[in-house]
Amino acid sequence: MVDVRELKKHFGAIRAVDGISFRAGKGDVLGFLGPNGAGKSTTMKILSCFITPDGGTASVNGHDIINDSINVRRSLGYLPENVPAYEEMPVESFLSFICEARGIPKEKRAQAIERVVESCAIPHVMYQPIGTLSKGYRRRVGLAQALVHDPPVLVLDEPTDGLDPNQKYQVRQLIKKLAPQKCIIVSTHILEEVDAICNRMIIIAEGRVLIDTTPSEIQKKEGGSLDEIFRRLTTRPESRKA
Repeated sequence: MVDVRELKKHFGAIRAVDGISFRAGKGDVLGFLGPNGAGKSTTMKILSCFITPDGGTASVNGHDIINDSINVRRSLGYLPENVPAYEEMPVESFLSFICEARGIPKEKRAQAIERVVESCAIPHVMYQPIGTLSKGYRRRVGLAQALVHDPPVLVLDEPTDGLDPNQKYQVRQLIKKLAPQKCIIVSTHILEEVDAICNRMIIIAEGRVLIDTTPSEIQKKEGGSLDEIFRRLTTRPESRKA
């Protein structure tokens, strides 16, 4: 469902993404890990057609991000790192707007909104302006807009950032529930997130893939906790080479 081939992106002299390749299929919950500045969010923005790569390409649900970006957007639900929303809009109006933008027929919008409101546990803030919500609730509204059109592919950038322990548990359970029917990429630097929900993991540093494996396999190979392994891999001299 997601096929990434030698993606590259430079910002001036900075190589944010430097030849990243990977694949993920239906049923995968892929943890996309790396220290701050590793290129995680840039890769997510490329996959979501927010920015274009300088080299390489990718396909989402069979659609090329460069030549068929409209169908990529239709196939994908994206939760960015900083949830963009109209702060003066009540949550209900914002989700209705997203339904319209996504081309959901009028007669199906109420059902679509009801589904994500329940899944994301936001019924009691539906009529509050988004600007008055806590960071955790804004995150959940962002997740709701990513899910409202029931896409086959989800790209979630730090989905539990700002959530309390109970909210984190709810979001993780939701991801597990969705996983069998979708391809989900979770960009994070929270190792417990990977242990809790991911069946695969990729670690990147300096815009390059260091390892593509499963949480259990990397622990068998490297030894220690995921936190310890992450620190070792991302601070080795070879991970910092230009």
